[in-house]
Amino acid sequence: MAGYLLRRLFHALLTLIGISLITFIILFALPGDPVNRVAGRMANDQQKALVREQLGLDRPLWEQYGRYVGKLATGDLGRSFMQRSEVSELVGARLPATLWLMLAAIVCELVIGLSIGAVAAFRRNTLLDQSVMVGAFVFVSAPQFLLGYTLLYVFAVWLGWFPIGGYGSLSQIVLPALTLGLLGGGWYARMMRSSVIEVLRQDFVRTARAKGLSRLRIVFVHIVPNAILPIIAMVGIDIGIFMSGIVVVESVFGWPGIGQLTWQAIQQLDIPIIMGVTLVSACAIVLGNLLADLAAPLIDPRIRLK
Repeated sequence: MAGYLLRRLFHALLTLIGISLITFIILFALPGDPVNRVAGRMANDQQKALVREQLGLDRPLWEQYGRYVGKLATGDLGRSFMQRSEVSELVGARLPATLWLMLAAIVCELVIGLSIGAVAAFRRNTLLDQSVMVGAFVFVSAPQFLLGYTLLYVFAVWLGWFPIGGYGSLSQIVLPALTLGLLGGGWYARMMRSSVIEVLRQDFVRTARAKGLSRLRIVFVHIVPNAILPIIAMVGIDIGIFMSGIVVVESVFGWPGIGQLTWQAIQQLDIPIIMGVTLVSACAIVLGNLLADLAAPLIDPRIRLK
């Protein structure tokens, strides 16, 4: 186990270095100059040159990247061009909201997706199965803003069950989490249905039935643990997706997460914030995949990590 973790951490480090290098090059290759935004439209060439020197943008690209990696090794994500604050502080201030939304959304999509996917598998080729799959396809294809505004109008404006927006209470997280849960639940439902159907065809399921085991024991002891293994990898990926911020959903519900911070930084060409959020999201994806791999042997003891 220790050797496996060391190898994964080493590969994660290489991955993060590669992501930082590619992101750094792409950001500086894109059209637009952050100096123009920092100095202002009325600034002359001398003032722009001074700002460029203060930001360190007058140095060669390789030197800028080397300085950035050097600071990154000490935990310094840089300083925002526009907000004049440390990127770690800006990201850290938005991180709790993103983590709460991520946790609630994953719970919603798992509860919705796994339950209806399993039901569809046990009732396959029936009207219920077809209805579930059509519904899953609709939610997977639905635009985030459309579903978000629909839930907001029905449950907040019309019925008045939940607040229109904001952050800080349990009632305020229900609608954004449900929006993401319905959108992601469609994928999990389709995956769970296919996985359960595949497990139902295995010999050990027929053997369990021949032994006279109860239906609940067969489902929860033999079928679900084997069918849920592909789902774990999807959860690991979702952690990274939610950590990078769901810009549309956060905008609809006024959720102060990383997504809004990223969108503002893109509009302002605030490169340090974009780099910081990208690296935090990459770390979340790596960590999510690692946790998924570590959880797999707990569900299926036949899996060995090497």
